Amino acid sequence: MTRTLTPPRRRLPGWATGMLWVAVAVTVLSTTAYLTNIPQLTSSSTTQTAVRLALPILLAGLGGLWAERAGVVNIGLEGMMIFGTWGAAWGGYYWGPWVGLLAAAVFGALGGLIHALATVTFGVNHIVSGVAMNLLGAGVTKYLSTLIFQPLSHNPRESPPVPKFETYSAAGLSDWLAQLEATQRVGIADVAGILRGLVTGVSPLTMLGILLVPVTYLVLWRTRFGLRLRSCGENPVATESLGVNVYLHKYLAVVASGALAGIGGATLVLNPGQAGFLENQTNGRGYIGLAAMIFGNWRPGGLLGGAALFGYSDGLQLSSGGQTVLALVYGVVLLLGVLVLVQLFRRRWLAAGVSLVAAALLYTLYWTVDELPSELTTYLPHFLTLVVLAVASQRLRPPAADGVVYRRGEGD
Repeated sequence: MTRTLTPPRRRLPGWATGMLWVAVAVTVLSTTAYLTNIPQLTSSSTTQTAVRLALPILLAGLGGLWAERAGVVNIGLEGMMIFGTWGAAWGGYYWGPWVGLLAAAVFGALGGLIHALATVTFGVNHIVSGVAMNLLGAGVTKYLSTLIFQPLSHNPRESPPVPKFETYSAAGLSDWLAQLEATQRVGIADVAGILRGLVTGVSPLTMLGILLVPVTYLVLWRTRFGLRLRSCGENPVATESLGVNVYLHKYLAVVASGALAGIGGATLVLNPGQAGFLENQTNGRGYIGLAAMIFGNWRPGGLLGGAALFGYSDGLQLSSGGQTVLALVYGVVLLLGVLVLVQLFRRRWLAAGVSLVAAALLYTLYWTVDELPSELTTYLPHFLTLVVLAVASQRLRPPAADGVVYRRGEGD
């Protein structure tokens, strides 16, 4: 008796799946803006703020991606970002923003080098080393700030004003999109507002951050070096048996991770609208970047989506306040309603029931509260981090040897 094999179902390519999710998000936001009469959900100002706030999260997440694909957990992204903020302020104040960017990358890379030395060479637990790196970043930069910045700013917790990068806009396209946004037509105005926010007031750091997403993908997934680096995070013993220098690839990955986190710190200093170096300036963005990387399942495209989600939620509460954030809750209710229908179609009764209960609770919140208090909306990105990690935890596939202490010659 012969068995007929059913051909595997074709899956959409990653870029197509990403574009589909973008279309779903824009549709939900547009519908919510129309039903709640709050156009700020898709306005160009909200989008512009979201891009600015998502950038350091994206770069920190890219840093975590490089390290963890090589098998090194990098909880120390926050400390490396702190190194980057101080280096950007120091180099930018004396020699301009481009030198400040280079100094931020170098200071972050030095933090990555210390983390690699502890975890790869000495076999220190990755979490312990990462926590120590965060403490080291805060302590060292405070000492350096007192030593170098206090005589200039008369405040040991901040630097003097630092020169910023200029911003650029697609003038003709931006004006045309502004006209479409002003029409307030459902769908058209929403898309125009989002696109206008993406092409107006763009800094070189924003361009660099977006460019690093495809560059990371091409290097790690389309080159021999990237294949070897990722194999170090999957099975370092087998990788070493093939003649690959596992220690070298881990070191390069973690140093690159620190450099990317340092550049993420530079965006908090060198972009327009920022004062300069401030103590506690990163405000947990390194941890949120790590959460965005996990949400993206250790892939650059998913990481970009996670950073956009966190940046948008943060930008929404900063630019529009509690009433607009409450309108976003209504949008989540709509999304959960669609999810309930999808789960019912797939006969996943438990998932459909949980989604229905969650939608009912959020809908009750929307109708019983006029405006969310600022004490709550300020921590919206942090709450969102917990929710996203809880929802995404069922489908995650980290590198197999991520966080495992490796010793050269273990396979002998």
